[in-house]
Amino acid sequence: MTAAALRALLASGGVCHLPGVYDPPTAALAVRAGHRAAHLSGAACAALELGLPDLGYVHGTHIAERAARITPALGGVPLLADADTGYGDALQAVWTARRYAAAGVSGLHLEDQVMPKRCGHLAGKELVDADAAARKIRAVVSDGTGIVVVARTDAYTVTGLDDAITRGRHYAAAGADAVFLEGVSDLDELARAHAALPGVALVLNRSEAAGRSAAASDAELAAVGVRLVLHPVAPLLAALHAADRAYREIATAGGASTDRLAWAEFTGLVGQDEALALDAENSR
Repeated sequence: MTAAALRALLASGGVCHLPGVYDPPTAALAVRAGHRAAHLSGAACAALELGLPDLGYVHGTHIAERAARITPALGGVPLLADADTGYGDALQAVWTARRYAAAGVSGLHLEDQVMPKRCGHLAGKELVDADAAARKIRAVVSDGTGIVVVARTDAYTVTGLDDAITRGRHYAAAGADAVFLEGVSDLDELARAHAALPGVALVLNRSEAAGRSAAASDAELAAVGVRLVLHPVAPLLAALHAADRAYREIATAGGASTDRLAWAEFTGLVGQDEALALDAENSR
């Protein structure tokens, strides 16, 4: 069960990096690169499904449908998916978790913003009462899907680190498998959180939306309780950058010189050889 594999990573004592994946080919690339887990971003789904920013347009149905297309290509590598606020109260959060689990998602992260939520790196966020957020977590955990629950709090940039830590403690007590302190990346602040949340696995977000800063080493992160590091949009931005160059080259020079996969690599990612072999076998 992939949820068990994700829980094992949380309990490992080391750091695991989760790159964003968005479709079967990118999932296959992540597996080929040796990743032990992957991430599906709500912001990426909003952009790719709807062509819209991360301002509450996307729903769990969009993410579950995309995840169902992605998980077979992961071949058992666990997928952690963004579940925003659960898209409602505890009742809706449980329904979301069931949809995600049915799609093969191993874990989800639930945040404590009001609806409609905003991207974690934007101003103007508002928080729900911590008890209300804890009720959602408790409801999802007790529903029996077995899905890993990462409790995300956006309190750091709204009410400060102390409140973020207090909320993290409350959510861990409600049954969350890990705590995601959105916006907290400084080692000293992570150390404070780790000391205040003994035994609680921490999740770190390394999104380009936060800007670039000096990255701590895995050993430093492991020492302050970080177990998962998310890279939600790095591969997507890299792909779009390469696509932008290719479009410009085609427009100006009549052809693209941008580095790209060989056609045989692409067809390998989507299983063309296997499909042709099966077709030949069934044609005899």
